[in-house]
Amino acid sequence: MMKQAVVEPSQSAWQQAAKIVSVEARTVRVPLDRVTSFATRVVAARDYTLVRIRTADGQQGIGFCYGGHRAGSLVTHAVRELFGPLLIDRCAVDVEGLWRELYQESLLQGRAGSVMRALSIVDVALWDRNARAAGLPLARYLGGMTAQRVPAYASGGYYVDGKTPQQLGEELAGYVEMGFRAVKMKVGRLDPRAEEARIAAARAAIGDSVLLMLDANNAWSDVPTALEYMRRYERYDPYWIEEPFSPDDIESHAQLAKRTPVTVATGEIEAGRWRHQELLDKRAAMILQSDAAVCGGISEWRRIAAAAAGIGATMCPHWFHDLHVHLVASTANARYVEYFPDDQVLNFRRLVDTQLEFADGMLKVPTTPGLGFDFDAAALERYALDGWS
Repeated sequence: MMKQAVVEPSQSAWQQAAKIVSVEARTVRVPLDRVTSFATRVVAARDYTLVRIRTADGQQGIGFCYGGHRAGSLVTHAVRELFGPLLIDRCAVDVEGLWRELYQESLLQGRAGSVMRALSIVDVALWDRNARAAGLPLARYLGGMTAQRVPAYASGGYYVDGKTPQQLGEELAGYVEMGFRAVKMKVGRLDPRAEEARIAAARAAIGDSVLLMLDANNAWSDVPTALEYMRRYERYDPYWIEEPFSPDDIESHAQLAKRTPVTVATGEIEAGRWRHQELLDKRAAMILQSDAAVCGGISEWRRIAAAAAGIGATMCPHWFHDLHVHLVASTANARYVEYFPDDQVLNFRRLVDTQLEFADGMLKVPTTPGLGFDFDAAALERYALDGWS
């Protein structure tokens, strides 16, 4: 018996509908109301790159990322000049294939930093467009089935001139009163004694049952110094110590993880699955804070999460709760979304038209298609450094 030829159904209709017709980017700069300090830097304003991808069927997807507290337009230029032209007339549904091509194109310009952030933004916009076209919230489009709410921790505790340990404690206690069962504060800027006073005040204010996360923002340059601080911190039962060293110093992360009972967390400014794999292989961090707007987009974030699941590591993504609520809701080994109760530090919130709903320490997963929000046109015009192009 002769085999009948298999006739593939025509895909031209949906491919034509999903054809990318425009990729636009712009830079906005949003000043902070108060100059705010981390362990290693001082921030007065934040630059964001925003992207809008449109397809032939009229659908659009948006992407975004923090470009730094100066020179954020570098990210915008990478979108406009490196990636945007390659996407025109391509099918938006081919996310994985497009990611591979864009990454290969960027090898000489940068496999991290501004160029990888630009790739991340484009990837997020493609996933957003495809979820909107399917009529599904991004979390559901990514495979999330039952999660209607996900746990969040309140991120704050920054250094501000004149802020006392008592005032820090009052700030964190205020988050607990709002319903948060986990809070985070900054550490590493002051000497060990002064830092211990801040942490002691924080723990006393929030009580023993609330998780306390500590964020050092790359404060230390060697393991002995880190241990000097950690020996003081350990008695206050922190849930994790975040970014103790430079992201390039993976070995020091691994050595600290062996010498302190406090879980090491890092990865928020790390890019690519390969560097994350080294963190996992060396057990340098058992909590990865990979940021989908930084590490290579949603596509790369999911690959990193799968690798982390293989060794029992947890994903607690950094920043941009509007994006990461969808990833935590659709990823088995993801636990917390980082959430900023106000718009003072993560002032990206001023640029969007819809805010996440929060209650009892949980964020409600959006039910509208895609990311569940759009850019606020009036806010963009107020803060824009350039136009859509």
